[in-house]
Amino acid sequence: MIRLKIEALLEGWGGGFKGNHNAYYDIISVQNLLVSWQEFLCGKRKRKDIAEFSLYLTDNIFTLHKELTDRTYRHGPYQAFKINDPRPRDIHKASVRDRLLHHAIYRILYPYFDNKFIFDSFSCRIDKGTHRAIDQFRKYGRIVSRNHSRTAWVLKCDIRKFFASIDHDILKDILRHNIVSIDTMWLLGETIDSFHTENKFGKGLPLGNLTSQLFANIYMNGLDQFVKRTLKIKHYIRYADDFVIFHKSRVYLENLIPKISKFMDIELKLSLHPDKVSIKTIASGVDFLGWVSFQHHRVLRTSTRRRMFNKLGHELTEKSSASYLGLLSHGNAYELSKRIKIEFRHNQNRY
Repeated sequence: MIRLKIEALLEGWGGGFKGNHNAYYDIISVQNLLVSWQEFLCGKRKRKDIAEFSLYLTDNIFTLHKELTDRTYRHGPYQAFKINDPRPRDIHKASVRDRLLHHAIYRILYPYFDNKFIFDSFSCRIDKGTHRAIDQFRKYGRIVSRNHSRTAWVLKCDIRKFFASIDHDILKDILRHNIVSIDTMWLLGETIDSFHTENKFGKGLPLGNLTSQLFANIYMNGLDQFVKRTLKIKHYIRYADDFVIFHKSRVYLENLIPKISKFMDIELKLSLHPDKVSIKTIASGVDFLGWVSFQHHRVLRTSTRRRMFNKLGHELTEKSSASYLGLLSHGNAYELSKRIKIEFRHNQNRY
């Protein structure tokens, strides 16, 4: 029923991204809002707030469109809750209509900005992700070590309280250098300023927003470009607030730390986490994105393995077991995979 309603509304509407100056009209078009709603619905149809919005979908879409056209739209408040994945995180969830608009913004702006990102930025990008990142880790390890014939060192860094520390004014300045549309900048400003880290006005992005993923990559692109263009570093990988740099010299990597730290402090108002900066050889094992990578193999991080089996102990379904088997297929985890299969068969036999 919902799909038929959307298809009927879409009939006769033009649209599509026509360039930077038209970005605002592409974002707020009824067509983009409706397509965004279809994509947003995936896996969420049974949720109460989604069902309530769907009940008056036509009215809600056109009301949102009119408010955006008239520039009377105001972003609503957030619902806060905590999750443990793996460490405690504060999630802030916007209303359905605000999340729909986040999706509409993302659909139009992502292709434009994605073309500006470096190849080795892997977080929240199409055809990227953690598995591609750790495969690239293996590739760079082989290159720098000359196929493991010499020592390869890895500088691993983590940014302290990354999402909570993103500066709104700096982010908006970066966006302003790329977006000429005043209306688009007004809308992005409304979205960015809808959230502030506790007791820090003008700081922070909510972890629950789809736009936060894009804004984070836009913000960190400055560091990526500095590393690649100014420092001339070839073998660099970044995933969100984690990044690694490969080199044959430990001293070279040690000398990079103050340069990177100074750039981040001055240009982005970010700081490296003092307890999460390390330089290790690949031969000794480097912990990156849930895996500990060695010269010829990688194993699942102990805490990741423990968390996985804790979750499986509560509920082992065909879907969850398939998901974990897919994860384990990217490393040396034959025994773990075997254990999951045995546990799953055991559970099946019980019912």
